[in-house]
Amino acid sequence: MESVNAAIIYYSATGSVYTLARAAAEGAEKAGAVVRLRKVAEPTVPDSLDGTPARERHLQDAAEVVEAAVDDLAWADVVLFGTPTRYGNPASQLRAFIENTGSLGRAGGLADKVYSAFTSSNSAHGGQESTILALSNTFYHWGGIIVPPGYTDPVHFAAGNPYGTSHVAGDGPPGDVILEAARHQARRAVTTAIALKAGRAGSP
Repeated sequence: MESVNAAIIYYSATGSVYTLARAAAEGAEKAGAVVRLRKVAEPTVPDSLDGTPARERHLQDAAEVVEAAVDDLAWADVVLFGTPTRYGNPASQLRAFIENTGSLGRAGGLADKVYSAFTSSNSAHGGQESTILALSNTFYHWGGIIVPPGYTDPVHFAAGNPYGTSHVAGDGPPGDVILEAARHQARRAVTTAIALKAGRAGSP
């Protein structure tokens, strides 16, 4: 079986997206990928959540996670992005990381990779789908191959979002169903990347 490289790149303010990212990393590894779990750099300006217990606890929990670099995108065959929903859009911290990929993108280094995305918002209708669609706009520009979870596993009927795993943070930490949805989404993205790599290797 072909081996692929998977980068799970996320920004998390209070830990929900971090928890989803860890589950996605588990799913990607079980599907046969070499995985890099990477966090986007923390903002240098004060955040409205600074000093809150959830924020401080998350910073401690994720202290050992390596910060994402553009080289992680160059290395990866499949990339899953995780972000909080901010007014129906990805968090500015993740956008800032993405906007530093211009040189790699112009050189074609972001094309033909598999991309997928997951998110968390405070409420059930807080812009989860529009956040994932906004990230898809970037994947289009990169020439990426977008692989959503769809309704390809019963867990996504329970989790409720075929666009990408989506958690309602106002209901508490991600539970078993949401975490399994994140694992399945990553497995699906990785198995697609494996099939693409094998197909390219076998083409004349």
